[in-house]
Amino acid sequence: MHGLINRSIQCFLRDTYGVANWSAIARAAGLGFDNFEPLLLYDTALTEAVIDAAARHLQRPRETVLEDLGTYLVSHPNLEALRRLLRFGGVSFQDFLHSMEDLPEHGRLGLPDLEVPSFTLLDQGEGRFLLHVSKLIDGVGHVAVGLLRAMADDYGALVVLDHAGVEASCEVVAVHLLDHTYAKGRRFELAMPEA
Repeated sequence: MHGLINRSIQCFLRDTYGVANWSAIARAAGLGFDNFEPLLLYDTALTEAVIDAAARHLQRPRETVLEDLGTYLVSHPNLEALRRLLRFGGVSFQDFLHSMEDLPEHGRLGLPDLEVPSFTLLDQGEGRFLLHVSKLIDGVGHVAVGLLRAMADDYGALVVLDHAGVEASCEVVAVHLLDHTYAKGRRFELAMPEA
């Protein structure tokens, strides 16, 4: 697993629950170090161990921890660059959904060895979609649910999301887009804001 992904999990746990909780989770996972290096590669078993240790330590279901991770990836101020990258997917939430199939390639433009889930979107009509997410880790579909929920809020769309289970080697997320313009979305401009 790419260190950037592991570092994102570490930052989510540290920023959300504090340094002391992150340290306890790292010890419980048996890491033997305090920080993931973003450009190194790690055994996927370490990633799984951290997620399991976090769920136990925080006394929260693993699925909830993963969904919160997905929300964090879009909504935390430290990750504004990722939010901006995702918003380039289109002017509406539906455009963004259709752009998800291209996300892995966009990520590999900057980091050729970055392994991220692949996405396949099936449009079922009337605002209903099925998003197939290839398994990178167990529960990756829950990360997608959190990310999609945060992106829907970002666009101001009203969406019902559900982790619909596992199909072949993919986790399936059911998306029902009820209203494109339900609320005012977060401000987004193509040009970077001046500091």
